[in-house]
Amino acid sequence: MWLNRLKIAIVEKNPDALAKLLDDVPQLQDPKEIEEAIYLLKEATSLMERLKDETKASMKQIKKNLDFLRSTDIPTSKKLDIKS
Repeated sequence: MWLNRLKIAIVEKNPDALAKLLDDVPQLQDPKEIEEAIYLLKEATSLMERLKDETKASMKQIKKNLDFLRSTDIPTSKKLDIKS
């Protein structure tokens, strides 16, 4: 059951479900299940790294967009200019 939920979390790319499953790893006895769990955990690790990299790239793009938007702002003076 745990392995099936792990497979689903990986397919759905669901980091919250992965975290919950990793908090409650069962003791597996069957060598085939152990091998499958190792493979799936490696895949989950790879998935989390990809998601982390995607998030990092998105954050960089957001920062660039904000910097651009701020650079196009017209500076306004907070002082009242009555000499003009």
